[in-house]
Amino acid sequence: MSDPDLDVWFLDEVLFHLHGSSCRMWVPPENKQPQMYFHPTRKSIGFFGAVRPRDGRFAFMVCQTMFNAETFSDFLYQLSDHWAGKDMVFVLDNARYHHANMLDQWKGSNPDIEMSYLPPYSPELNPIERVWKLTRKESTHNRYFNDLDELKKTIVHRFARWTGSSEILRRLCAVI
Repeated sequence: MSDPDLDVWFLDEVLFHLHGSSCRMWVPPENKQPQMYFHPTRKSIGFFGAVRPRDGRFAFMVCQTMFNAETFSDFLYQLSDHWAGKDMVFVLDNARYHHANMLDQWKGSNPDIEMSYLPPYSPELNPIERVWKLTRKESTHNRYFNDLDELKKTIVHRFARWTGSSEILRRLCAVI
C-alpha cells in the first residue's frame, strides 16, 4: 500500500434509521430515570461511502431510493470521475448488486480500476465499517431527530468534515 500510484479504496453502504440508536451514557445521580425520545418508524436514509486508509480520504453519496445496481453504479461513476487516471482497487463486500451485469459497461470504460471482493460474511475486514460506527457514536447515539431531513443534515455535516484527507480516518482505518 506504499505505492503512491495505486489507490486502494474500501467501499460499503449504510443505513441510518430515524429512530436513532442508543448506547450507554452517564446520567447525574439526581436524574433517576432518563428519558429518550424516538420515532416508532422504520424510515431511514442510505449512504454509499468509500475510504482510502493511506491518508484517510473519504467520499460519500446520499442514496435517496434503495441500494441497487443503478444507485451503486452512480456512486462508482462519481468516485472514478474524481480520481481519473490513477490505478485504483475498490475493495467491497459481496452484495448482489456489486456483481450486477449492469456494471459491465462501467468496468469496461474503467480498465485501470480493479474490483476486489472480501470473503462472504466478513465485515470486520472492511475498514469503512469503523467509519460507520464512529459516525453513529458521534452523530446519532442518544439523539432525537424530528424527521429524515434533520437526520440527513446531521450525517452529511459529519461526512463533509472528513471528505478531504482526515487524520482521524487515517488512524481509524489503518490497514496493518
